[in-house]
Amino acid sequence: MSTMSFYGRAVPLNRERHQQFKLKLQPNHYSVAAKTNSMLIANSEFPEVSRDYPIIFIGKEGGNFTAAMLVGLGDKENLFVNDAGVWDPHTYIPAFFRRYPFVLAGADDATSLTVCVDEAYAGLGTDEGERLFTEEGAESDYLKSVMEFLRLYHAEMRNTKAFAMKLAEIGLLTPKIISIEHQDDKKMLDGFWVVDEAKLNALEDAKILELAKTGYLGLIYAHLFSLRNVARLAGRIDERRHLAPQSSQPSTTAVGRKKSTPAV
Repeated sequence: MSTMSFYGRAVPLNRERHQQFKLKLQPNHYSVAAKTNSMLIANSEFPEVSRDYPIIFIGKEGGNFTAAMLVGLGDKENLFVNDAGVWDPHTYIPAFFRRYPFVLAGADDATSLTVCVDEAYAGLGTDEGERLFTEEGAESDYLKSVMEFLRLYHAEMRNTKAFAMKLAEIGLLTPKIISIEHQDDKKMLDGFWVVDEAKLNALEDAKILELAKTGYLGLIYAHLFSLRNVARLAGRIDERRHLAPQSSQPSTTAVGRKKSTPAV
């Protein structure tokens, strides 16, 4: 899976260095997200994400796991950002990117985290936009709201990792591969995990009750429901190639299955 880092030059926010800086989102704001096929998501985003994107889990067996959403089926492919750098306005935009060009830096278990900003972002300057600091050097109301958003997002991502690790601990996650064939074009996407529904249904009642009480069971079903969106991603590939849906459909199958429709 492709990298999920968009930051060209992330530096710690400094009231002396950045006191006169302002931020104005550019018309092509999402262009930096055009070359990734996945983004991390938090538990709280599952309901919205599941409507538009496949929710998957990333990690390594015996290691840490977390949740992500697919925005493309090929390497460095985001099917929701057009050539003008505009995200499809009819779909959900994840918090992972809504925080850009800001980010918190530091280890997950660190007692303090540093707010950073991407100085390479074209909308960051001294001419126009939302001020980051007041003339007196205090944090502006805009920056305070950004910092609160970053703090909440960081906390939610820690909860999401705990959820994903719980699924791995009880043996519900299984690795998957998506293979896509379209005329002479063949793509293969791997490195992600999904919940094994058969193993979920085989769990003891007590374990199911535990998952339900923690709110995890609803998240699991949102994930399983979202996997239908793999077919919608395949459809977007056709749209980008200006092909009529009835004339040529991409064949997308999971390894080990024989289906003519997209599946994981």
